[in-house]
Amino acid sequence: MKNNSLKYTQVRMKDLTVSNIQRQNVLNNRFAVDKIQKQLDIDGMLFEGEYRFTKKMVADFYGVDLSTIDRYLSLNSDELSANGYFLCKGNSLKQFKLQFAHLINEASKTTQLGLFNFRAFLNIGMMLTESEKAKQLRSMILDMVISTINEKTGGGTKYINRRDVNYLPSAITEINYRKVLTSAIHTCVDGHETYKYSMVTDFIYQAVFKENAKKYKELLNLGKKENVRNTLYAEVLLVISSFENAVGLEIQKESDKQGRRLSLKEVQGIVNEFAEHPMQQPYINDARSKMASRDLSFRDVYHEDIADYLRAVTPEEYERFIGNESIDFDHILEANKDVLKRLKQDDDEQ
Repeated sequence: MKNNSLKYTQVRMKDLTVSNIQRQNVLNNRFAVDKIQKQLDIDGMLFEGEYRFTKKMVADFYGVDLSTIDRYLSLNSDELSANGYFLCKGNSLKQFKLQFAHLINEASKTTQLGLFNFRAFLNIGMMLTESEKAKQLRSMILDMVISTINEKTGGGTKYINRRDVNYLPSAITEINYRKVLTSAIHTCVDGHETYKYSMVTDFIYQAVFKENAKKYKELLNLGKKENVRNTLYAEVLLVISSFENAVGLEIQKESDKQGRRLSLKEVQGIVNEFAEHPMQQPYINDARSKMASRDLSFRDVYHEDIADYLRAVTPEEYERFIGNESIDFDHILEANKDVLKRLKQDDDEQ
């Protein structure tokens, strides 16, 4: 039953008519929106730097009544307004009428006129369940969003986290703090010399994003030799660094206090206690939100255990990972070969 429930939830998350997060993910991705606009090639009225559409134009395009458009506007006013629908009035309306009165067929005494920009035009199309044309548009939108992200990343998103300029400094920081942890595990923790490292790492992963390394690898379809840490976003790596540093120091402290090596169960207790600390909660919640939201948008990966932290990916995040602010990580690593060696050497510790 759980697998069926998960599949149902995943299907609903991809249904633009019910998922406002997915709708916003589309609309915040300017690269996809530009591509969709070119593909549709619809005529709007260029006003104040944007193409505008009246309610009648929207209704005619989607093949529905004006009353249907009004109903969706009433039910979803906040979302549509946030994405570009507005009431044109005052001097702005006067200027609009001077330019387009012959096209809009509105009474000269009209004191306000509802106008959609292209984003709002797409927004309502992602909601309309009564329109066959809207249904076809939604299918095209999903295809174009996927193709746009793949084009921007060179065909793969598994390591899209590395396109963030903040990733490399975070990865280096994590390596340094991990040494504090691995040193403490080596000298202060009982257990198999290899197995205990992966166990403590799993305790930390479970505390931060409620998934152990095995489950995360399955979700991202990682191979046996691929390291989970190399796929994590910069902010998540920094939270992991905080954990590794604090847990490593606490293991050393508790071992010295007890005068013996600690069991894995005792280490798990240290990790869980640190995870519940009020100071740590805002950072953990932020890391969960970024991981759940970005993986859904960029990698089409749904993290069931942290689904409550889902939100729309912001326009700024699209710029960081697939826009002008993104980087060519392979080029950066070529210029930092020593860092690459350290990353590879650390892979074997997990």
